[in-house]
Amino acid sequence: MLSSVFLVDKCLMIRCLVRLQVTEFPPTVYLKRCVKQFSKMSARPGKLDEAERETLLKPLLQGGWKMVDGRDAIHKEFIFKNFNRAFGFMTRVALRAEKMDHHPEWFNVYNKVQITYSTHSCGGLSLNDVKLAQFTDTASSSMGDD
Repeated sequence: MLSSVFLVDKCLMIRCLVRLQVTEFPPTVYLKRCVKQFSKMSARPGKLDEAERETLLKPLLQGGWKMVDGRDAIHKEFIFKNFNRAFGFMTRVALRAEKMDHHPEWFNVYNKVQITYSTHSCGGLSLNDVKLAQFTDTASSSMGDD
């Protein structure tokens, strides 16, 4: 078992080095980046348990988020004054999502933005979804359209 884990780790490190287009050997400068990226990848979030749902998810649901029928996900629609505000909001959320390596499902038409959060790697809601939904609410209220 240990050897198969090592093999997977080694394969991920090689994929990381290829993605960074490393041509020099030994790639000592790039190994730190790969370790950092690998740490993110191996620290996949788990699904929220019942206690976490009660303490973390409940305030979001009271704030306008809704559970999605047929899947373990949350959804909310935001309406802004105009397209520029909606796009500015989406940009703020996109930058945070990229930093978290956690990306929303969303839809935009003019001043409306619909967002759905669910973590595909764990098959449902995770702490990342909660954190990003909380940030999304903060970003929305800072746009001055509430």
